Amino acid sequence: MTVLAYRTELVAVLWNYMKRCHENQKWSSMPSVLAYLPADSPGWLLPLVVFCPVYKHMLTIVDNEEFYERGKPLSLQDIRLLIIILKQALWQLLWVNPLTQHNSGKSVSNDLSKKNRVDLIQNRVGVVVAELLSQFQDWNNRQQFTSSTDFQADTVSEYFITQAIVEGTRASYILMQAPFLIPFTSRVKIFTTQLATARQSHGSEEIFAGNRFRIRRDHILDDAYNQMSALSEDDLRGPIRVTFVNELGVEEAGIDGGGIFKDFMEKITLAAFDVQYGLFKETVDHMLYPNPGSGMIHGQHLQFFHFLGSLLAKAMFEGILVDLPFATFFLSKLKQKYNYLNDLPSLDPELYRHLIFLKRYKGDISDLELYFVILNNEYGERTEEELLPGGKDMRVTNKNVITFIHLVSNHRLNFQIRQQSSHFLRGFQQLIPREWIDMFNEHELQVLISGSADSLDIDDLRENTNYSGGYNAGHYVIDMFWEVMKSFSTENQKKFLKFVTGCSRGPLLGFKYLEPAFCIQRAGGSVSNEAVDRLPTSATCMNLLKLPPYQSKEQLATKLMYSISAEAGFDLS
Repeated sequence: MTVLAYRTELVAVLWNYMKRCHENQKWSSMPSVLAYLPADSPGWLLPLVVFCPVYKHMLTIVDNEEFYERGKPLSLQDIRLLIIILKQALWQLLWVNPLTQHNSGKSVSNDLSKKNRVDLIQNRVGVVVAELLSQFQDWNNRQQFTSSTDFQADTVSEYFITQAIVEGTRASYILMQAPFLIPFTSRVKIFTTQLATARQSHGSEEIFAGNRFRIRRDHILDDAYNQMSALSEDDLRGPIRVTFVNELGVEEAGIDGGGIFKDFMEKITLAAFDVQYGLFKETVDHMLYPNPGSGMIHGQHLQFFHFLGSLLAKAMFEGILVDLPFATFFLSKLKQKYNYLNDLPSLDPELYRHLIFLKRYKGDISDLELYFVILNNEYGERTEEELLPGGKDMRVTNKNVITFIHLVSNHRLNFQIRQQSSHFLRGFQQLIPREWIDMFNEHELQVLISGSADSLDIDDLRENTNYSGGYNAGHYVIDMFWEVMKSFSTENQKKFLKFVTGCSRGPLLGFKYLEPAFCIQRAGGSVSNEAVDRLPTSATCMNLLKLPPYQSKEQLATKLMYSISAEAGFDLS
């Protein structure tokens, strides 16, 4: 493959051919391609079956500067056109004109008919085109050079979405092989449907069912680990109810109908993933990844990573968004993907610059007296590891420098955190199967975990709010309330959302999907001094705000701010 990629003009020749076909309107759309080719002709497939794997191999070797700035192997303009061609071809192969079977692993005899040979080529093209487009999407996520919609099929119907959930359908196969063809929101709907079905089968919606745990707020991580780490997969998927114990050893009031559990999930993830605890570290961009030296701090660190993996999965399983910004190279581990040199800037941009310096070095690299070893420095303890057997005696030269560069990258991105990542993944997959998240790339997976970084959409919340107790959408108190909410900072809006729902982040697809719907109920009966002196309270299990009939916007803002800041309204009545 390396010979084809770097010692021939194969990529350039094939690309020029495909480009001319497109410009001459022969490939303006895949249906027109099939229209002028015989049904059993593989002619239009042959360039793709060779071009895609060779180009994909080249992408594992080029660095960021070569790809984004130097136009290697192709210019960004050419890549944009290539993406369109590949996308059209793939959609044609998988949806418009698919194979009857998607299994290329069956043995075949030597007397295959021409049609069967075409089917084999078509199947192979579907695989290699999807792999190359996925690689391009990874490059686009690192540094955007084209719209994310350029990877999507032009028309995806509601019928396709309903079929994608059914195993064995064409739509489900596309979702598995080429998920980027489907819009993100459509894939989220499929994912949430899968979650809802799994929750229902495990009784997750039953308020008084499930395992119950008594958790001290000031020992939340230790108590949770000691009581929950041994739960079976079925228990983890079922309801979990929490009773909090305050600093004085007194159980807090309230029945956990889901709101307390959401509060628990936010609190424990904040504690467990805090870099001060030592299991995770931050990149220079404040993104989280496993601490390579976690074993020096915690004797049971791998068991904790397993527990944290199941915690994150439980949050996703229950549709609870948590504020955990993970490094992209770590999210790749949840997808069981390998990290390469071009992922290194997200972890250590300085090391990446040094390695690229070596790659571009024009002199004799052996003069630099580098060896196939790497220095680790964890908590002041310096250790030396060989990158290859006998590496301490193996000098880096111009001939082996590329090998050295990739071994260093592999050590930092994959090898150092292999045990932590492996145990985290095992815990995570107790609740979230791989096929459920394989339909998302790493950036989309982060959105599934934490939601959008944008501010809360108050207009969307208002549009999906119910009223009771004498309030309605046009009531003067309600008008004042929404004006106050609009005036709040993003941070205070998040406090409010946590106050009424138990979670500071709204549903992934908007408040239309909040269950049950947010409701504002009149509290305190008629307007009186006693009524308006009360604070707003909430019932988080019902996403309910109990709002007294305040007489001024200033009074409403003051009372509401006090409640959401002091968490005085935790009243599950």
